[in-house]
Amino acid sequence: MVSPERSPWLSLDIVHQTQCLLSSFRHWFERDLLLRQSSDPAIAAHQLFCAPFVVLSHGTEADPILNYGNQAALNLWEMDWADFTQMPSRLTAEPDLREVRSQLLATAAQQGYITNYEGVRISKTGQRFFIQNAIIWKILDQTGQPCGQAATFSKWEAVS
Repeated sequence: MVSPERSPWLSLDIVHQTQCLLSSFRHWFERDLLLRQSSDPAIAAHQLFCAPFVVLSHGTEADPILNYGNQAALNLWEMDWADFTQMPSRLTAEPDLREVRSQLLATAAQQGYITNYEGVRISKTGQRFFIQNAIIWKILDQTGQPCGQAATFSKWEAVS
């Protein structure tokens, strides 16, 4: 049996989260985040987890906790699934950049999304990287209620 730690997309919660991520992206942008190979939600969850671009999301807590990161995100932040999905999302940015990040997320929450975001983030080991052309969007559940925020990007470079 494959462990959920090694294959988190197998979890029903993650299959559901993936569906919310994909349908919310389509809602805001009227296009798909990825070309689905199947209408099966479990296959879409695996496909998003293995996508060559970063996707991550957090919930709606007062201090939002990351609740999803695909393999590209886990690699970039140098974390495993368990550590990544227990981390407050504010910790993805350095302390002096957290206020700017917070304002950006507030704008995305108000407007529904923002595009072309750029900024410096930091991995678990302290590696700084500059992300470019990021998209941040409000995640909606099946009833249209906000249930978090997500981000995706495919361009980043190490910063010394």
